[in-house]
Amino acid sequence: MKKLYIKSGCPWCRDAMEWLDARHIAYESVDVLADAAAYEEMIKLSGQQKTPTLQTEDHRVLADFDVAELALFLKQA
Repeated sequence: MKKLYIKSGCPWCRDAMEWLDARHIAYESVDVLADAAAYEEMIKLSGQQKTPTLQTEDHRVLADFDVAELALFLKQA
């Protein structure tokens, strides 16, 4: 399952979740502000601190994106 790292209150994170939900794409949402270990994991995976950050089942990572970038990224899978 895809893992979506988010920060509560982040408008880009909300957009990403709404986009994924509208297309019935399964993902696990992880709020990095509520989970310090997940925040460190996201930084290690992506090399940066911004959200949203998505990790796919095949371990590809898309960091700090908007829905247009998300659509392109998932289409390339």
